[in-house]
Amino acid sequence: MSHPALSPGNVAVITGGASGIGLAAAIRFARLGLKVCIADVGADKLSQAATAVIGAAPRGADSVITSVTDVGSRDEVARLEAVVRQQFGGADVLMNNAGIQPGSSMFGPAENWQRVLGVNLWGVIHGSQVFAPGMIARGRPGLIINTGSKQGITTPPGDPAYNVSKAGVKAFTEALQHELRNAAGARLSAHLLIPGFVFTGLTARGRTEKPAGAWTPEQTIDFMIERVEAGDFYILCPDNDVPRRLDERRMLWAAGDIVENRPPLSRWHPDFAAAFAAFVTEK
Repeated sequence: MSHPALSPGNVAVITGGASGIGLAAAIRFARLGLKVCIADVGADKLSQAATAVIGAAPRGADSVITSVTDVGSRDEVARLEAVVRQQFGGADVLMNNAGIQPGSSMFGPAENWQRVLGVNLWGVIHGSQVFAPGMIARGRPGLIINTGSKQGITTPPGDPAYNVSKAGVKAFTEALQHELRNAAGARLSAHLLIPGFVFTGLTARGRTEKPAGAWTPEQTIDFMIERVEAGDFYILCPDNDVPRRLDERRMLWAAGDIVENRPPLSRWHPDFAAAFAAFVTEK
């Protein structure tokens, strides 16, 4: 049974929609007969992406629009919402997917941290706060899907700014769903997409061929839609290397650092290496 928000003629807005997971989502939504708005930075990238989305849309160019949008700016996101409302009457599906991962260090330049948090976290907050009131007012079934990360849950060492941004997306989306399910008359739900290893421009790092362990963006979107239709809030994606059970054990161990009063990030602490290995294989 398809989710009612994913019905032909409804409207989907995807930030970070010019490549990777966002573009795969835009193409899939277009094939389902939705009107699609893809937002991203870079007019050239958007133009190329629009060609692919139009090719998938039963009604062609009439059902696809693009918007050059920096989601770190609330004013630009408000302009995006106004464009969608003017062209298509409003949104039924919002996918806050725009994200960057340039790398970070704990004591690196403040500007790098501000940009990562501006896109990855504030972009989700801006999109949700700007679009949700109008989506609720439409009185129709709707979806807000925010792209998080496993790094926002297990917070591995090496890229603290990205981890902080995605941990914030998790906490914000949980609070958003709680708010929506308690809002009178709201037929709108929020969901947290937690991709596995997906081969995109963000993760390629110079590689031109997909590593065997990675999923494609299309596989990720197929899984996302399947789990949205099942009613999942946490859309925890596996990949070809990491099955769900291993993700679960890693996440349980991370939570156990608090409960057991272990050192933070004990999974990477030499004193706990054997205990973690045993925990992962425990039946």
